[in-house]
Amino acid sequence: MDKIAGISVFVQVVDSGSYVAAGRALGQTASSVGKTIVRLEERLGVRLFHRNTRSISLTTEGARFLERCRAIMNEIAAAEADLAAAREGPHGRLRVSVPMVSDAWNAVFVEFMARFPEIELELSYSNRNVDLIEEGFEAALRIGNLEDSRLRSRKIGSFRLVLVASPSYLSRRPPPGCLGDLEHHLCLRTQNSSTGKLYPWPLGQDFVRRSERLVKRLVADHNAMLLAACLQGQGIACMPEFWARRHINSGELVMMLEAETDNRRIVSALWPMGPSSPKTSAFVDFIADKLPAIMQPSNYATTIPAS
Repeated sequence: MDKIAGISVFVQVVDSGSYVAAGRALGQTASSVGKTIVRLEERLGVRLFHRNTRSISLTTEGARFLERCRAIMNEIAAAEADLAAAREGPHGRLRVSVPMVSDAWNAVFVEFMARFPEIELELSYSNRNVDLIEEGFEAALRIGNLEDSRLRSRKIGSFRLVLVASPSYLSRRPPPGCLGDLEHHLCLRTQNSSTGKLYPWPLGQDFVRRSERLVKRLVADHNAMLLAACLQGQGIACMPEFWARRHINSGELVMMLEAETDNRRIVSALWPMGPSSPKTSAFVDFIADKLPAIMQPSNYATTIPAS
């Protein structure tokens, strides 16, 4: 006997209150329903119903069995709903946490929207490490180390931080020829929006001590502000290359000490443990396909080498 079919008939009898009503709901005869219940009881070795000529009622064992059977039927219904959703394609609201990123990243998000018009994309921009589970996010893009065992992850790519300044700033001060020269320059610094601590610059093996000795001209928790100040000649900034690339290519910014500041920052997609929804899988796959090209380092003519 099909175990699932037997469970389905048992639950329907409980919900309908009689073999006749259950048979009507299932498209079977009352006799067929009764035989199914008898075979189920024989297999289980217990009586599930008290029966008389007028009514049926659950036994103690039947009531206990019903709890488990309802859970099984609910799981089957959920599995069928998931498959139906997969056949229909990704759709519905998708809430994603992303870092403060440049227009190039935003263009990828817009391209995702065009590719999946049935998904209602909700982006929350923040440089802090959000709690996906507690805050109700279905996915996140995160830079740096991953420490939450409740999450699944996929490496998307990596980028580098670069030191940049405007030609107008460098016309007023001698360009740094080595890492030590940075102590004599005005520096535009980023800080962690959660802790308020300054992010160190990638200044070789002794990067922490060197970063602590830099002169702060500006501190902000958004690269857009650092970029604006840097373009206006207010100092040297250290920022993701994808923020500065367009301005380096145009000559508005000059990159310096490239060999001495070699570094990589990992970007990963995160989502809660368990089966992934079609919309979450679609987002992660799309980002993994499109975003790495934006983060790849470029070769520039407008750089100042170390002396």
